[in-house]
Amino acid sequence: MRFKLTLQLEKRRFGDLIPLNYQYECSAVIYRILSRSNTDYSQWLHENGFQLENGKQFKLFTFSRLRVPQFKIIGENMKILSDTIDWEIAFLPERSTREFIQGVFKEQTFEIGNKDVRAQFRVNSVELLPDPVFTETMQFETLSPICLTYKQPGMSDEYVSLEHPNAKELVKFNLLSKYKAFTGKDFPEREFPFNVTPLSKSKATLITIKANTSQSTKVRGFMCQFEVEAPIELIKIMYNSGIGGKNSLGFGMVKEVK
Repeated sequence: MRFKLTLQLEKRRFGDLIPLNYQYECSAVIYRILSRSNTDYSQWLHENGFQLENGKQFKLFTFSRLRVPQFKIIGENMKILSDTIDWEIAFLPERSTREFIQGVFKEQTFEIGNKDVRAQFRVNSVELLPDPVFTETMQFETLSPICLTYKQPGMSDEYVSLEHPNAKELVKFNLLSKYKAFTGKDFPEREFPFNVTPLSKSKATLITIKANTSQSTKVRGFMCQFEVEAPIELIKIMYNSGIGGKNSLGFGMVKEVK
């Protein structure tokens, strides 16, 4: 289930600058808003088959980059010239999600930034976006970078694009893992058609998580267009929770292209 948030920039509080590396801060905003109403949050998870155990957080969501109509890059920061910006967030659960998300995000005020620069935003509207017509072969483009990690024994992890020879298996394993996490059971079919075909050359982007802190790490992701052939259940999971890994940090959100 996917929502578009229209955000009003409140310039009077902090100004109009945000860091270019804002994905971790956006993820933290979502967690804070979701958990602000603990009773509703727990009930929503319970209704969708999830339990909060051992302090674990629910992570089957993803989000797009901020869509800023007018901006200017100043060093490591973005100066927002628009009064409003759009932001898309997708959640895998379906039961009661519309009412819950629209309720907890409506008219919320939050900040995005770090100790040096930050801006305040107010949620003007929360719009439920219609799903595409899902089929077993679909074409997509990224709204946030795809993060795929290829692990080789005895070597450091490598961030790879969809052109990598092992990308198809990485995507397939990831989707099957999400299916099991969501449903509590393995995917019912053992053999099925599955393919991921790049339709454009991947464009690499390097994202710094927790920038300017001792926990700072760099993640390489890739923007591109691609085609997926898979069972509809797995394509729905990809659309609503993201392709690849680190989705709750703003990686792997896609939209259909025709």
